[in-house]
This record gives sequence, C-alpha cells and structure tokens, in this order.
Amino acid sequence: MRYFLILSLSLLSFQINAQELFVMTEPASNMPTSSIGVRDMSLFAFKKNDGYNYHNMPELMWGVNKDWMIHASAFLSNKQGDMMLEGGSLYAKYRFFSVDDLHSHFRLAAYGRISTSNAEIHQEDIETMGMNSGYEIGAVATQLINKTALSATVSYERAFNNQGNIFPDEWSKSAMNYTFSIGQLMYPKKYTSFKQTNINAMLEFLGQRLNQNGKSYLDVVPSIQFIINSQARIDLGYRRQIYSDMERISTNSILLKLEYTFFNVTN
Repeated sequence: MRYFLILSLSLLSFQINAQELFVMTEPASNMPTSSIGVRDMSLFAFKKNDGYNYHNMPELMWGVNKDWMIHASAFLSNKQGDMMLEGGSLYAKYRFFSVDDLHSHFRLAAYGRISTSNAEIHQEDIETMGMNSGYEIGAVATQLINKTALSATVSYERAFNNQGNIFPDEWSKSAMNYTFSIGQLMYPKKYTSFKQTNINAMLEFLGQRLNQNGKSYLDVVPSIQFIINSQARIDLGYRRQIYSDMERISTNSILLKLEYTFFNVTN
C-alpha cells in the first residue's frame, strides 16, 4: 500500500508537469524524486551548401530529490564520415524557489553544464551541448497556468579549445543565451486516467549574443510532444533561423527525442 501511494504521487507529479516538459529547453521544475530517465536525441542539421550532419545524444537523468536533478550526456556525430563519439557533458539543476496554487505554479532554478568535445570548430555560435568544450551557467523561470506553460532562461556560456582543435582567436569565446518557451496541453481536455496520452504543442525561441563582437542569432522552434502512459515521451521539432550575422554550420534542423522515466528507482 505504501509503495502504491508513492507511485501514485509520483505519477500525479509527472502528469501535472507534463505540459511544461519543453523540447529544446529544460523547465525550472524537476523530474520526480528518486526517478531515473533515459533519453535519446537525434538531430538532423541541414548544412548551408548540401546534405546534413546527423548528431545523436544519449542521456541518463536522475531526479535526486525535489530540488536537484543531474544529467550525463554523450555526443556522437557523422561529421567525419563514420559515426564517432565526440565528447560528453554533465548537467545539474537546482530548484530554489517554488510557489504552488490550485491551478498554477511558479518555479525558479539555477543550472550548470560542463562539456568536453573533440569536434572540429567551424561555427561562431557557441554550443556546449554537442559542439564545444566549455561550460554554461544560467537561471530558468517557469510559470504553469492551467494548461499553459511559460518558461524563460538566461545563461552565460564559455567555450574552451576542443580536444585537438584550437578555438579561433578572432572569434568570441563567450556568449549570453536567452530563450522563451510556451507550451499548451492540447489533449486530453479532461483527465480520467494516468494512462491517457498527453499531446502538447510548443513554440520556443532560442537566441545568443557573442560577448566580444556583438554578433547574434535568433531561432524559432515549433514542436509537438506526446507523453504516453505518464512515462514515455516523444518529441518532434523543427528549428529554423530567424536571423543571424555570425558564421553557422546549419540554419535549420529537425529534432527527434525519445525518453522514458523509471519511477522510485533510488529509494
């Protein structure tokens, strides 16, 4: 009976927060305490000239407690021809503020990521999730109101030399990132079971400004998300550049993300 109660509360937490599990960004809320999540992200980045690069990023996630969450990721790509391991990262998020009402809640969290990569450096934009060695520190605020979720982040990102690849001196080695995400629960209109499939529609804006030269970009990402049986998740998104004055390998891409959560693993 005790185990059933814990599992039910965990599922309820997951179901309530389902519409704020954004595709491109992490919300201020955390995954359920003592849960383990496995995620695989496939990214098809279309090159300016011809063809595309394929990136795969498997990820292991741990809900340490209600305030802390930790991720470990690996980076693979076919940029050199064959599929090769290029690096990995560690990510941690700390939720430090929370206000809960009957049909809404507000969260604030701080997060950090440290990454290593051996990829060749061809792009001015800094991306420590798969492209650059370096670190990122930031804060995220998320507001859930009924079936609508709003989330915004701001972060500082710093690039190092990649393993065997020197970061160009003429490029900016640091940047400020900013994002804004809106998600809407489209289905179901009314919950009757934890086994109902959630369908969420989202629109996210991702921007970056390089600190040394002031160059910037802004991308938009419409996406759709399916949450099945309160544990499995399928995301499909299309990222498109709105504007940019910096050198980038790709200005548009398709993202597919698969995820599964195991509850009460580390109790």
